This record gives sequence, structure tokens and C-alpha cells, in this order.
Amino acid sequence: MNQGITKRKLLYVDDEILNLYLFRDYFKNDFDVIVAKSGEEAIEELMENPDVQYVISDMRMPEMTGLEFITKAKSIHPKITYCILTGYDLTPEIQTAIIEKKVARYFSKPFDPTEIGLFLSAGNGQ
Repeated sequence: MNQGITKRKLLYVDDEILNLYLFRDYFKNDFDVIVAKSGEEAIEELMENPDVQYVISDMRMPEMTGLEFITKAKSIHPKITYCILTGYDLTPEIQTAIIEKKVARYFSKPFDPTEIGLFLSAGNGQ
């Protein structure tokens, strides 16, 4: 039992509902996983949960891309570790975000829970 131990909070953003459920199921034992299906919903979740430590966002979403969301969120919550998840190759836009330290890491879809888990358990960015 987790007597008195508070799980670290992780926000996962993806417009694909199935991915939200899969991600939450993979990481629910180690993290307090919050999910959002859009950048706007994710901003609201961050306002309600200022103690989120990690954010992993899908890149391609309608209305607001993952990097647009991260840029907006980082201006409000700069201490959170932000990562991008994409089903496409590493784009120059994502590379620039990594170089500029807007994004700590990028992961490929379909996501590899082991790869993400190792990054998060290493306390990267914290």
C-alpha cells in the first residue's frame, strides 16, 4: 500500500480517446495520471492541478498542436517537464523545441511504455 506516499502527477494529452485509456492504464500504478483530449482541456487541467510534474502531449491534434499547447502551458507552468509524442518522424519543429528546451524529449507512436517509464522514473527534468 502507498501509506502516505503521494504519486507524482502526469498529464497526458491526446485527441484519440483510446490512447488516453491505454496510457492511463499503463502508468496508473506509478503516477496519478490525468488525461485531456485537447490542448485547451489540458490547460484547464494544469490550472486545477498546479502540482503536475510531467506532461506528455500528442503532436497532431485539431485546433492546437502539441507544441502550441506546450508553448502556452510552459508560459504558465515553466517548471513542468514537457514531452511530445508523435506518430510521425522527428520534424525540424520538434527538433528546435528540444534544442530550445521547450520539450525535454520526444517519443514515437505507438508509444513504448517501457521507454516512457524509464524516462519518467529517472526524474528527467525535475
